[in-house]
Amino acid sequence: MAVNVLGYTAYDLRRHALMISSMFFIVVLPTALFLMFGGLSDYSDDPVGHGNVSSYLMISMALYGAVTATTNIAGSAAVERSHGWGRQLALTALRGPQYVLSKVTVALVIAVLPVVVVYLAGALVGSKFDEPWLWLATGAIVVLGSAVFALYGLTIGQLFRSESAVGTASGILVVLAFFGNLFVPLSGVLLDIGRWTPLYGLVGLARWPQTEGVLVAANGPSTDSDELWQLLLNVGAWTVIFAIAAVYTARRGTRRQ
Repeated sequence: MAVNVLGYTAYDLRRHALMISSMFFIVVLPTALFLMFGGLSDYSDDPVGHGNVSSYLMISMALYGAVTATTNIAGSAAVERSHGWGRQLALTALRGPQYVLSKVTVALVIAVLPVVVVYLAGALVGSKFDEPWLWLATGAIVVLGSAVFALYGLTIGQLFRSESAVGTASGILVVLAFFGNLFVPLSGVLLDIGRWTPLYGLVGLARWPQTEGVLVAANGPSTDSDELWQLLLNVGAWTVIFAIAAVYTARRGTRRQ
């Protein structure tokens, strides 16, 4: 069993790593956005919580890359199975649970890549934390939290069953990232709307070790903040929503077959 899973996982990792277009949106784009809007800006060294502006934006862009990775891989897995890949695997020694385990492993490994690259870029351009453990803590939350969006990718893949739909799902992440407070600090009505969107709680949790819930405003320090329970509730609620949607679309697909 272990040999089957490891063999297929290694194959799938190579396959995804060689997909230049996917790797661009997962690794290159988040790194470029970080450098353009945060890492190389005049205000990048301004203090924010237990770090600086550069590290604050570094977390955001790493998360954007990680959720793009899990969305793409989970969505592609759903499309593969709907196109008969499951029947092909049934002819091999690899069983359904092993296939799922392999895909989860691939998704998490690929999600690590943007975190490593963006964090390395951050270290090179002056991202700072008051304590070394904050690098590991924020990065770990980003990677583990991105698994939530595997459910989102599964839903889209099972609902539309095409690679173009999975690409569209990744495109929608740009809008969700904006309302999730990843790209620019939101305020007023936009912030009120953003607090109800899927990425808001996740990025808030990832930033928590640095900011402890205190928000950053575009024009200086902010008096607004989020409670930890609010962020956990956001993530928990959207996890349940995505899980229900994934189960529903999977059952609907089974009925059609």
